[in-house]
Amino acid sequence: MTPQPSPRGDGTYLAFDTSGPGGSVAVGRGGRVLGVVTIAEPLEQASRLIPAVEEALRASGVERAELDGIAVGEGPGSFTGVRVAAATAKGLAHALSVPLWAVSSLAAAALAHDVGPVRYVLFDARGERVYGACYGVGASQFQELVAPHGGTLRDVLGAEVPPGAVFLGDGAERHRAVIEGAGFPVAPVQGATSLAEGLLRYLALHPGSAPVRQAGDWEPRYVRASSAERLWTA
Repeated sequence: MTPQPSPRGDGTYLAFDTSGPGGSVAVGRGGRVLGVVTIAEPLEQASRLIPAVEEALRASGVERAELDGIAVGEGPGSFTGVRVAAATAKGLAHALSVPLWAVSSLAAAALAHDVGPVRYVLFDARGERVYGACYGVGASQFQELVAPHGGTLRDVLGAEVPPGAVFLGDGAERHRAVIEGAGFPVAPVQGATSLAEGLLRYLALHPGSAPVRQAGDWEPRYVRASSAERLWTA
């Protein structure tokens, strides 16, 4: 069996995520972020992602041939946005013959900002619904405390919240009053969150992680089916 490659500490990686209202692309080398490009408008993610990749590579002074791998946010989030990122990642990985790492977008968000050692990420899923997960973050470690899940805010607050958790993400911001009213802190808004940078930090913290085995067959994690799929199977 051919051994699976692992992220190299001195490697050069391309990362991108379009699971949320905006998108981001980043290039990093040796654990250091060299360049970041953001996509502000959700409706432009499909048309802007490849140009943003090229822009990030130019800004970083990195050629495509220098890349050792690609990291992509696998959701949850916007069904269309997640599919755009997944299709682009699979195409680039195949074209460049490099491994592909698929990372939870919730994990990327937890690593995008330093808001304490226990970070509960909530993505807005409209209405009272959210996508969530909680992580313990240290200088050299990253632990999943609550696995990625979908549900209502009441489900989250009614379950066991890890001690010391600080809530963050657009879902936490939308429901700030309710979360703080329940006695839990919500991180201050810290400007645009580059999930792509969080993806690069994830690779740096997981030097032994394996890429997806068959990039062409890989599918992202939606956590719950799209509305169209739910209607079709109802």
